[in-house]
Amino acid sequence: MTAKADAAGARRATHRRARFAGLALGVAAVLAAVAACGNGGTGAGAQNGFQPVQQTGGKLTVWVDSTRLPAAQLYQKAHPAVKMDIVTYDGDANGSNYLQTKVSLFNRTRSGWPDVVFSSQNNEASWAVQAGFTAPLNKGLISDATLRGWAPGANDPCMVDGTLYCLRNDLAQTVLWYNAPLMKQWGYQVPKTWEEYQALGKRLATEHPGYLVGTAGDNFTPEIYLWASKCGANRITAPKAVKVDTTSAECTRMAALLDSLVQNHTMATSSVFSSDFDKNSADKVLMMPGPSWFGGSIFNEAFKTPAGQIAAAPLPQWAGDNAPSVGNVGGGTWLLSAHSANLKDAADFLTWVSTSDEYQGKVSPGYPAYAPAAKAWLAKQTSSGYYSGDITGPLQTAAAQVWPGWGYGQFSQEAIWAATVTPGLTAGKTIVSMLPDWQKAVTDYARSDGYEVSQ
Repeated sequence: MTAKADAAGARRATHRRARFAGLALGVAAVLAAVAACGNGGTGAGAQNGFQPVQQTGGKLTVWVDSTRLPAAQLYQKAHPAVKMDIVTYDGDANGSNYLQTKVSLFNRTRSGWPDVVFSSQNNEASWAVQAGFTAPLNKGLISDATLRGWAPGANDPCMVDGTLYCLRNDLAQTVLWYNAPLMKQWGYQVPKTWEEYQALGKRLATEHPGYLVGTAGDNFTPEIYLWASKCGANRITAPKAVKVDTTSAECTRMAALLDSLVQNHTMATSSVFSSDFDKNSADKVLMMPGPSWFGGSIFNEAFKTPAGQIAAAPLPQWAGDNAPSVGNVGGGTWLLSAHSANLKDAADFLTWVSTSDEYQGKVSPGYPAYAPAAKAWLAKQTSSGYYSGDITGPLQTAAAQVWPGWGYGQFSQEAIWAATVTPGLTAGKTIVSMLPDWQKAVTDYARSDGYEVSQ
């Protein structure tokens, strides 16, 4: 059965048994613990010791966004014996907080929790653990052997005091996408440093006006540029503490670079998802820093850039910086409910959907966080014939270079940037001039969510 939740603005073969042997043993151990404890607890207080509810089995309720709907449908097809209720919702896109709002309601009514949820956000653990919603996964539900397969640091957003409360679905590490034939035709070299990137933008403005080296018009602009520059806009120092400094040299140098390129019109101020960009700029992109999913979702599907043009290179770094860093734009998470009365099927689904080649390697639009599946995904991209050259090296390298100083607080940086910086940029203000406003906005949002803020 497939249902659709009432959230406004919703967006866009059976697996080998041996692979899940560790999972089955882990779930058996949890269920044994339930039997030893009697009829279990309520699922709340997962931070202090998980007490599963009585395991009665029944239908598995899974919430996904429209992009992950094929994943749930593939699992259902491969596991016909599992009764499922697949519900689509907005996936908490753009920090909508729909999931948190619904969980709060379910906690009050003591019913309604889904068994498994996909979220497009990486910060759900920041509230879901405290709310008693998400179950600890590395305490027997999923084997250590399976968990070791995730890329280094991929599941960091899911860790709270050493306990894992969600699984990363995909990575969204940033690289430099570029038009290889144009680079060759115009005699340009792919920039290795941000200084070279800025200089090429200046040259492009004179020699080929109208062409672009990127855009600063998306809500996730700070995650592409400021994060990669090691800007400390939201360094989480404790579960409810954050350090905010948006006026440091690491922030101002990148903001100044963006301002200079906006000024000479090689950096757009509209979103890659906007009709304006699609109409006026989609065929004018020489370079564009962006996440791993830009290649397929933006250039191939949205821009309709012909095959054989788009290539990937490592993201530029600041000259003299010997610790390469990149940003991250997206890469959602899977959560398993602490209230599930069907932990066996829920854990099996969670593991399959985040590790299987059937979905992650062959269908998923994003770079899988599970390393073995990422190899299969990259092989598919290479064999597609769409890209100019092999994109494997830059993406694999960037996967291990996401700067860890950009935290995953309860507040949404995308929502803050959209409300604070984007309107000013559209009105002609410089990003450098708005850095203090950004700092105040982050501070205000964080404090409203109960964070202690330092600078």
